[in-house]
Amino acid sequence: MRDSHAPLELDGLTKRYGDVMALDGLTFSVSAGSLHGFVGPNGAGKTTAMRIVLGVLGADAGEVRWRGAPADENDRRRFGYMPEERGLYPKMRVREQLAYLARLHGRDSASAHEAADRWVRRLGLAERGDEVVESLSLGNQQRVQLGAALVHDPELLVLDEPFSGLDPMGVDVLAEVLAERARAGVPVVFSSHQLELVERLCDEVSIVAGGRLVATGPLSRLRAAAGPPLRRLRVEGAADGWAGAVAGVRVVERRGDELLVELGDGADEDALVDAARAAGSLRHLSEERRTLTELFRDAVAPA
Repeated sequence: MRDSHAPLELDGLTKRYGDVMALDGLTFSVSAGSLHGFVGPNGAGKTTAMRIVLGVLGADAGEVRWRGAPADENDRRRFGYMPEERGLYPKMRVREQLAYLARLHGRDSASAHEAADRWVRRLGLAERGDEVVESLSLGNQQRVQLGAALVHDPELLVLDEPFSGLDPMGVDVLAEVLAERARAGVPVVFSSHQLELVERLCDEVSIVAGGRLVATGPLSRLRAAAGPPLRRLRVEGAADGWAGAVAGVRVVERRGDELLVELGDGADEDALVDAARAAGSLRHLSEERRTLTELFRDAVAPA
């Protein structure tokens, strides 16, 4: 699904490597100021799509649009990219490298060094700024890699597995930085296999499998499309079968006194509560949200 008002649009991207179809008409969009999770199994085509957005690869068919027009070289100079593999000069010092990369994106020397200093501090690398990259831990190298994507103040961020190798503090720093960029109106799209993290951070998600889009949109809408709402109850002293007797209610799971039920067509939550109280002692009632992991499994499962 594509939103023609979104700043970044992927429209019908197709890419083949010999007999392998890496992307098969991939279409989705990324809204301004959104954190957009791009998820799928290994080999689903995520990295290929990101490289096409950045112009590192060309598509066999389809188009990447930025602000309504085909993305060109000048547009892509204003993008920030963080590859999954290390893209740094291992023997350069951290601060020197970030300033150099800022200059490659058109910054003058003074503003490039100011930006490098700012991001070294912001990413918790102030004490490592004069060290060579290869001497850093893998987690700190990942922070430098993020700095390389941010140092020129990009209008779009495209990040491939940015949380890989980070400890919990590093995850928190990166998550906060990405949220700041999104609040400033920057579209942020990133891939990750850490679905719990994607669910916590993202307001939009696109799920791909076999190079094809299988689901996209706000998480709230994907949850709603996945099926009727769920409720979790704990009813002490109730006999078996009481919930299934309520019109429109289906029991999904039962563990002792605790039930997970689905409210289908015609189900009334008040009627469910009344039945629970009549059956026993209602101790707990809460809405149960479908997790991104569940949505992902349902979306990529073979038909």
